[in-house]
Amino acid sequence: MTAARSGPQFSVHDIPFSTHGSWFGFSPVLAEKTRSEDLHLVSHQNGMHAVLRLVPLDAATGERAGTRVEAAPGLLSWLGERGRVRLAYATPDTVRVHGDQLGLRVTAAAQSLTPFSGTYFYRDPVDNAHVFTSYETGRRYRITVLSGTVTEVSGAQALGAGDRGLAVTAGADGSWEIAIEEIDSARQPYRSSAAFGEVVEAARRSFAEFVDAMAPWRSCDTPAVELAAYVVWSATVRPAGLVTRPAVLMSKHWMDKVWSWDHCFNALALAPGHPQLAWDQFSLPFDHQDETGALPDSVAHSEVLYNFVKPPIHGWALSHLRRLLPERLSRQELAEIYGRLARWTEFWLTARRAPGAALPHYQHGNDSGWDNATTFDPERVAVTADLAAFLVLQLRELACLADELDFPDDVRRWSRTAEATQAAMLDELWAGERFVTRGADSAATWASSSLLDLMPMALGEHLPEHVGKALAARIETHLTAYGLATELPTSPHYLSDGYWRGPIWAPATVLIEDGLRRAGHQRLADDISARFRALCETHGFAENFDALTGTGLRDRAYTWTASSYLLLARDHRRRADIAASVV
Repeated sequence: MTAARSGPQFSVHDIPFSTHGSWFGFSPVLAEKTRSEDLHLVSHQNGMHAVLRLVPLDAATGERAGTRVEAAPGLLSWLGERGRVRLAYATPDTVRVHGDQLGLRVTAAAQSLTPFSGTYFYRDPVDNAHVFTSYETGRRYRITVLSGTVTEVSGAQALGAGDRGLAVTAGADGSWEIAIEEIDSARQPYRSSAAFGEVVEAARRSFAEFVDAMAPWRSCDTPAVELAAYVVWSATVRPAGLVTRPAVLMSKHWMDKVWSWDHCFNALALAPGHPQLAWDQFSLPFDHQDETGALPDSVAHSEVLYNFVKPPIHGWALSHLRRLLPERLSRQELAEIYGRLARWTEFWLTARRAPGAALPHYQHGNDSGWDNATTFDPERVAVTADLAAFLVLQLRELACLADELDFPDDVRRWSRTAEATQAAMLDELWAGERFVTRGADSAATWASSSLLDLMPMALGEHLPEHVGKALAARIETHLTAYGLATELPTSPHYLSDGYWRGPIWAPATVLIEDGLRRAGHQRLADDISARFRALCETHGFAENFDALTGTGLRDRAYTWTASSYLLLARDHRRRADIAASVV
């Protein structure tokens, strides 16, 4: 993770090379959990699809050249003993590729199994460009040779199985250059007066301006800030398909969607420096709110899923977001988000609260965001304390919004409901020293070794003092050298790569750290923050981490992890500055 003028260096095996706004990136990823030795242009329209394979060639033999890959914001390079190939984004849908002494073969990434699938390849007689038409993405990928020579074309106009693509090598000066565009049906022939070096510099400058606005507070005490900002910047896509706003995907690897709680952490990280992008992140799932008030489980380019929901942390997030935004929301904005948040809250109070019940329930672990947590082992349809706690925070935020909008009746209604929900949570689920879970269809109650049972800590200052102390003590037992394990490491159900049954996750870390701090447990909050920040600085921004070794697991370029690091680093820097000013 070294940083230089060109920005942080990173491995494309962990983090895709892409740019702000683009729907495609470059990585070895082929399909879910599979990789290749070659880099591919991977599109995230209509799902994740490896479209083109890029292979550097030895100019003398025409065979694959031995190269190493280096990546930094703005420039991707294949470096060999005899030459190099460099790639940079000119725009979100166009890359320029420049070669010195090495050639490049560009081929369709996957074989076509039938005449009606895969990729069709042809030379366009209108502009002499070579075009790959992708059935999977519904887009075309046009290659225009700006200099150099096309030395090999295979599979042009072929249907069915077979290789298809082209190779380009140097002209008389030893170099060549092409443009690769992702287009719809047609576009004017590619023209550009910018030299390749100017394209690289513009791309670098774009990222530098983004990170300068996002983290002007960064210092040597926060060494992973620029890489975290790159993960967020490069995973951002333009509005397209069902994505109604500029959106930060969870990743440009496999997790290429926006889930309806992940987005909150990205919004909070972006808020001070990029307020409009932050507001877009918070608002995107609400654009797809259904008639019952439910938010979708996830939003992607070509699908919106409603079979599950996600926990109602949005009141908690909005409360923090409003403090972080550099300007107050207008009355119109307040009224709009108030209506949306109210409908989301009513969903939990009606569609997810059984007749006569005081507390809502989850229908599955997926609804909690903790898909396979041991909390749900006895029964999946369950009344849990974390859900009640998040709903209380959301009800309190609604009361604050109603007060600002001068809706006194709503202030009283939301406040009463918040008090009644918290009272019911303590009466029904607090068992003297810990919270328990109850079956929604049974009278059975149970406890687990999952950190999920301790998430009511998010209530912070609203918790009775004895409850907060008991939760803090139990939270400390989950703390490993790297952070908060989601299942006690001593539990028989603990799994090192068990998703929510052991690994460290960013959202649980941020929610608990914030609640502890607001409840006055500063020392433990500081410790959790420091360990998670050190984890990211050493092991990157994975989807989750082995709680005992710190190893990054699953998707290795996850934006809510990067955003959580930025949140904790920013707050750490602020506290340090305050302490220094007092001294």
